Amino acid sequence: MERKNKVAERFDWTLTLLLLMFFLVSCVAIYSGQSSDQYSGSNFMLQQIFWYGVGAAIIAFVMYFDSEQLNRLTWVIYGAGILLLLFLAVAPVSEFTPKINGAKSWFITPVGSLQPSEFMKVFLIMGLSRTICKHQEKYLNKTMRNDIILLVKIGLVTGLPVGLIMLQPDLGTSLVMLAIMTGMIFISGISWKIILSIYGSGAAIACTILYFVIWAPEILEKYLNVKPYQFDRIYAWIDPNNNAAGYHLSNSLKAIGSGLLIGKGFGERKVYIPESHTDFIFSVIGEEYGFLGGSIVIGLFFLLIYHLTKTALETVDSYNTYICVGIISMLTFHVFQNIGMTIQVLPITGIPLPFISYGGSSLMGNMFAMGLVYSIHYHHKNYMFSSGNNYTESNTKAMERSTSSS
Repeated sequence: MERKNKVAERFDWTLTLLLLMFFLVSCVAIYSGQSSDQYSGSNFMLQQIFWYGVGAAIIAFVMYFDSEQLNRLTWVIYGAGILLLLFLAVAPVSEFTPKINGAKSWFITPVGSLQPSEFMKVFLIMGLSRTICKHQEKYLNKTMRNDIILLVKIGLVTGLPVGLIMLQPDLGTSLVMLAIMTGMIFISGISWKIILSIYGSGAAIACTILYFVIWAPEILEKYLNVKPYQFDRIYAWIDPNNNAAGYHLSNSLKAIGSGLLIGKGFGERKVYIPESHTDFIFSVIGEEYGFLGGSIVIGLFFLLIYHLTKTALETVDSYNTYICVGIISMLTFHVFQNIGMTIQVLPITGIPLPFISYGGSSLMGNMFAMGLVYSIHYHHKNYMFSSGNNYTESNTKAMERSTSSS
């Protein structure tokens, strides 16, 4: 076994270049997004630069630990995240734990607001990775019973933070965690017979509920005690122009559509969208830089996902592989949901665009995730001769588990 000795050879320069590109896009887009009179006197761009600096420090700190150390610390980190969410749930509404837009999701600190759920997403990835690895070490024989046991373990590890976050309430972050869980289940080796039966049933239930929301809402109001205003988000998604709750989406469509091929140019934004520097940052990019600018941003995310996939395939540790898969699942859902909601493909949820939308907690959480990837690359070991077969056999078994069914 050998490991590259030079720091420059061990450092992930590709990921650094991608993050630098996201940094530049974020600063330019936020600067334009904050130009509305609504934000006069605020400079979110400078604050975003500060949070990127904090994120860089987080990466340097996390990169110091190798996979064995991170694996041992997983439950400590996961437990700390759960305690923060629990404290937030039981703490009374105050200046330290305010309720903003109907949700109690933040701690107010001297340097800004802190949203524990943004970090909990990464802690969940670590927890699920350790859970799957330990299960596969304990149950070497693949049976339906063992798969169900693993599924229950995954459900418990995911269900605890999701339940606490739904108390805030924060549907968007809860959906992200479910997406992470789904990605981890798909590559965990659980039989596809079990996966298809569970997710097929879930899809059928979701379609049935959507049908009742559109065509028979009175049934849901009567039997599930759903309030009429709770349907507004769906109605605004389906017909934003004729629904008061569809104001954001309607203006987002106008902004992106008016950008045409190459956009109106830097600072030439005309369509007003509230919170354009956060959840609707892609609308700003679409209006000012058109289809070309939007495609470049999406292309950057494709390159990031490709790089993470490459890292997952090259790592010698199954724990690291699952970490990469969890991060890929998280980022993919974030990007698909955020961009999808700005162009009416998906309903609006409060999910930011990773590395681009303004937000300290969101950016620091994503940087923590990138720190794990840097750690994987930095502490990567090259195996020679027979020991190289350990890596091959380990990854081959993981692939067999994910593709075989019983």
